[in-house]
Amino acid sequence: MFKYFRFLPILLVVLTGCSSIYMPSVPNTPMLTTQGEIAAGAHISLKGNANFNSAYAVSNHFAVLLNGAYMNNEATKKDIKHKMVEVGAGYFNTFGPDNNRILEIYAGIGSGNSKRLFREFDSNSILTSTDLQESKYDKKFIQVNYSSKKKDNMRLFGVNFGLNYGTALRMSFVKTNDFYRNGIKQANEDNIFIEPVFFTRMILSEQVQLQYTSGSNFGLKSRKFLNAGNSVFSVGAVVNLGRAPKKQ
Repeated sequence: MFKYFRFLPILLVVLTGCSSIYMPSVPNTPMLTTQGEIAAGAHISLKGNANFNSAYAVSNHFAVLLNGAYMNNEATKKDIKHKMVEVGAGYFNTFGPDNNRILEIYAGIGSGNSKRLFREFDSNSILTSTDLQESKYDKKFIQVNYSSKKKDNMRLFGVNFGLNYGTALRMSFVKTNDFYRNGIKQANEDNIFIEPVFFTRMILSEQVQLQYTSGSNFGLKSRKFLNAGNSVFSVGAVVNLGRAPKKQ
């Protein structure tokens, strides 16, 4: 049943617009298992939001995270520039009969800035008005990841590929600062976002996996600019190095 639910956020992507200062990144889901392991991932959305995640297992149960995101999307009616960085740390552990299930709990802080330019045109395609919104924001987050290395198989081009599945539930506390609209300073806004994310990984080798991620975000407060206007929908790759060899 879980395998079907992971595709539900695709509908939310279609129904949700792109109108918020805050743009959620792809949550870091490194699936760490042992001390010394390094995980690194790169993902990009259809809208051009590039995400970079990394994690290092300091011990057999403690890890540190470093995440970043960047977007520069220019269009006729709307330009969006966005960048963000996060740092965090937390706990991970394997369990299950074959230790092939992973629980990860992370918390961290981040900061970002957003620049959005909206244009309006008349029926003759003549520019009539612009709306420039610039803001920095601070962020705190906590997330819980559950994933499984229990492999399913998918046959593609005559080759069998293993599949792993997982989910992340993140809560983000975001507050704007230095928010300007058309050069005039605005009142700051804050919001709390609930961000459920599902991911599927196609195993190319023990070190490299392709990842598809889908998810959404829900704002717990009603805000004009800092709202739940963006969703997570991306493809990318994840590399895990330093993983302990499987016991025979």
